[in-house]
Amino acid sequence: MTTFERHTLDNGLRLLTAPVAQAQSVTCMIMLAAGSRYETKETNGIAHFSEHMFFKGTEKRPTAKQISTEIDSIGAEFNAFTGKEYTGYYVKCAAEHRDVALDVLVDMLRNSKFDSEEIDREKGVIIEEMNMYFDTPRDYIGGVYEELLYGDQPLGWDIIGRKETVREATRDTFMGYLDRWYKPSRMVVGIGGNLGEGLRERVTELLGNLEAGETGGPDPLAPPPKNGRVKVFTKQSDQAHISLGVPSYPLVHPDRYALQIVATILGGGMSSRLFSEVRERRGLAYYVFGINHSYTDAGSLFAQAGVDINRIDDAVTTIAAELRKIAADGVPADELEKGKNFSKGRFVLSLESPQGLILFGLRKEVLEGRAPDPQELLDGIDAVTDEDVQRVAQDLIEDERLRLAVIGPFDDADRFEKLLD
Repeated sequence: MTTFERHTLDNGLRLLTAPVAQAQSVTCMIMLAAGSRYETKETNGIAHFSEHMFFKGTEKRPTAKQISTEIDSIGAEFNAFTGKEYTGYYVKCAAEHRDVALDVLVDMLRNSKFDSEEIDREKGVIIEEMNMYFDTPRDYIGGVYEELLYGDQPLGWDIIGRKETVREATRDTFMGYLDRWYKPSRMVVGIGGNLGEGLRERVTELLGNLEAGETGGPDPLAPPPKNGRVKVFTKQSDQAHISLGVPSYPLVHPDRYALQIVATILGGGMSSRLFSEVRERRGLAYYVFGINHSYTDAGSLFAQAGVDINRIDDAVTTIAAELRKIAADGVPADELEKGKNFSKGRFVLSLESPQGLILFGLRKEVLEGRAPDPQELLDGIDAVTDEDVQRVAQDLIEDERLRLAVIGPFDDADRFEKLLD
């Protein structure tokens, strides 16, 4: 039996289910293939802002308190998240309350009022969320790094948006974005856990009459900007934050599993190369990790660390040396095996809850058009060889492809450019 079952309604909306017979709970989630990448310069931040507004009241449940009271009355949890290529909304509850959870979730997405006074009030909340984000270098360094990689286009913009676009948003701004992208063809309902009876009929009743429509897609990714390999965001601080990496592969790429192992060996866990060398051996950072992050048509393999401002040059050259080393020397058999086991173990742990299981399936379905059985990924990881790891590392890691983002009390990008050669 496969882990996921997929049904498509007449209007194009997909229903993805992941039954977990022994579970006492159910996670009801709606994910859309629409996020901040689908914005324009004038609407940057509206995908995230919309996420907030869906919780502010519907015709049936006019206030945010009424929505939260109904969720609290069944002991449920609800929340939402916005990415660059997807947005998700969910309610997690005891299985017996599935229909209540679905009703509230769909009501929010279909019937939210987007009241102008509520919009203006929420602008202050968003601005404060922005201030927190920009004042937290460990979070904001990712935005600086992606702006360096992708430049002045949606993948290079912050999900949270810009203060001027948030302040200027009106009800029409929201309606224009939602009417364009919130269509059944971009929407997947995911239910994981103790599913109960009559689920397909219930989803059809709630969403089967949602009007179908073609949306097109986001603008294709433009070539990366040729504006240097380093971006410095000047901020007075006692610690610098850096992201150093290279452009990599998109989500669906033949070498995606080998790339995952490269990232794991470099920076996954407390015995990884970067942790051992940068923190344990040299004492250059409190936190350091390596990861690969891919979109549907782009990606990056990078390391991130918070480092002593007086030893930042050592940190940059040490991380760069570890990147070059895995490309030049490859990995021994025991380290390859450890990397595979780490990747598989962390993946399996992420699927242990109904919420984690359906979230995995939905991300795959929304971004890649299919929800594979988890065993397919485990088999893909198992098939990676040491030759694959070195070949991928050599393909990606070259000095001229290195990109470095820095947040700290610096204003001279040239000094860092020299460290990358």
